[in-house]
Amino acid sequence: MRKNKLLFISLLAAFLFSVADVHAAKKKEEDVDTYELLNLFGEVMERTKMSYVEEVSDKKLIESALNGMLSSLDPHSGYLDAESFNYMSEQTKGKFGGLGIEVTMENGLVKVVSPIDDTPAAKAGMKAGDYITNIDEETVVGMTLNEAVSKLRGKIGTKVKLSVRRANSKPLEFTITRQEIKIQSVKSEIKEDAISYIRISSFTEDIDKAITEAIEKAKKQLKNNFLGIVIDVRNNPGGLLDQAVAVSDLFLEQGEIVSTRSRNEADTVKFMANEGDIAKDLPVVVMINEGSASASEILAGALQDHHRAIILGEKSFGKGSVQTVIPLRDYGAMRITTARYYTPSGRSIQAKGIEPDIVVKPAKVEELESYALNISEAELNNALKNDSDYGKNAPKKTAKSKEDLEDYQLIRALDLVRALALYSKTDRQ
Repeated sequence: MRKNKLLFISLLAAFLFSVADVHAAKKKEEDVDTYELLNLFGEVMERTKMSYVEEVSDKKLIESALNGMLSSLDPHSGYLDAESFNYMSEQTKGKFGGLGIEVTMENGLVKVVSPIDDTPAAKAGMKAGDYITNIDEETVVGMTLNEAVSKLRGKIGTKVKLSVRRANSKPLEFTITRQEIKIQSVKSEIKEDAISYIRISSFTEDIDKAITEAIEKAKKQLKNNFLGIVIDVRNNPGGLLDQAVAVSDLFLEQGEIVSTRSRNEADTVKFMANEGDIAKDLPVVVMINEGSASASEILAGALQDHHRAIILGEKSFGKGSVQTVIPLRDYGAMRITTARYYTPSGRSIQAKGIEPDIVVKPAKVEELESYALNISEAELNNALKNDSDYGKNAPKKTAKSKEDLEDYQLIRALDLVRALALYSKTDRQ
């Protein structure tokens, strides 16, 4: 028995030593592999320069290698050369040249996240979810996202031909003239004489100020007749994180707006609301669709989790990752995913998006003609007059414009604000 026990201990010790040796060897092998792979990179680069059918510069090879390294991690990481870096900086300031579409790479094709309002792409009829298969008859398969974007951009006034695949549609062709894109990120108007409609097309600099001005103007104009607010972020590809936080903060009294969590738990950052709701007691409806991404989803998620707004429309895009842009001296910049976004309740937006509280698909509203003989009480001979003053001071409901009638989701949003305002008024009485 004692002999068997000693044998077992010896075998166990031998096993543990062998495992330790394997781990040490593996660590050493990993260290060796890193240097060997770097040597391999240099060898491949030299052989490419010597043997490729056409002469190729060191700059092109190295930049392509850097972009390949980063873009292999996820669709939003990549290397930006100096030109692309400058373009990105202009875009966040609300002015740049091109077609006016936000794109990503998916399944080897360029996917349109959303066309930006009043840009050549939007006017041509491009839609969120479209896949660009060819640019000027050159296939995008095999291109990097940066290469595809470079081909989409060009001199103002020049044309680009796009081949597009769209769900439930035959292949489409678009010929679009490039223009200088000046984004008016916020548009507002009073709908039906009582509801403030605010359209946010992208989260560029200072849009929180523009939204504040729009709401204050509506308060002065409508006074006690102000029924509520519709915020439209459909086909809004996102933009600046600080602006998503600032706009959310306008409608929240307190609590978390969004958090970013990286690989290291200690690097978690929480963005909190400051006291003061600019639209206190007024109902708010936020409209989203599959083209609502990133900053749009932060706004919708924050107001949804705090029960401050009803989210209406379709599920959003699901871009819940944070990219950090790191300038590289005179060589452009690297854009790398460093964290994920989480809503106040702890939901990750990434690849899931924001589910609307009320699902409303796009549709067309048509008024049906009636050929029946319909006569009301007021049209009868000698009908008694109404002697009540009720309704004299109520806001008049104007007829919907042709543009509004074509937007079924907006009609539903406006109706929802009216219903919430009516319910709130009844509840207070």
